[in-house]
Amino acid sequence: MSIKAVLFDLDGTLLKMDQDEFVKTYFKYLAKHLAPKGYESDKLLKVFWGGVNAMTINTGEVTNEEAFWKVFTEAYGETSIEDKPYIDEFYQNDFNQVQEVCGFYKEAKEIIELVKSQGKLAILATNPLFPHTATENRMRWAGLEAADFAEYTTYENCHFCKPNPKYYEEILERHHLKPEECIMVGNDVEEDMIPAEKLGMQGFLLTNCLINKKERDISKYPQGDFEELKVYLKEVL
Repeated sequence: MSIKAVLFDLDGTLLKMDQDEFVKTYFKYLAKHLAPKGYESDKLLKVFWGGVNAMTINTGEVTNEEAFWKVFTEAYGETSIEDKPYIDEFYQNDFNQVQEVCGFYKEAKEIIELVKSQGKLAILATNPLFPHTATENRMRWAGLEAADFAEYTTYENCHFCKPNPKYYEEILERHHLKPEECIMVGNDVEEDMIPAEKLGMQGFLLTNCLINKKERDISKYPQGDFEELKVYLKEVL
């Protein structure tokens, strides 16, 4: 069956980053932004991680956005939802300072253009833990924009997270795609390769910022850097 779509992870794949450094810097600027509103940093960190966990285990009854804000308002009270525009303002503006700890791959844009030049869909399958404003900014850090993709996943438009295979199923359903018609390109074995493989999707493991927390045998996956990815895509598309 011919390939119709290529799904791409963002963080550590199209956007060069060290995940731990990114998270540390992100929370530093977030806490600074929210301090004037009376949010103490230690509790804020705990609540945000609680919200992330709620999204990760989301079973689909609500969007990830709703799952996150349920945790937030339970911790800070129902009126804390009134601070949502202030937090959205952070993602639109001060969040961009986190770019200082991210790198840049000039090949990222080239790869997306290659996929689209073959008449295939390019889908940004980034773990939907962020609002669309944050995702759009991270795309720009990578030299990309929303128009480059048929879809990009955010906490507003998803009901599941990686590594839940249902996250991928939701994307495929929206585009009327079968798993065997898709390739998943990512850098994380647990979040990108394994769930895609379970569904019957092909996968390419980009090794520039490889994450293999369980030290699994990755020899079975097509893998390599951007040049090797380019060769692989030219062969299969």
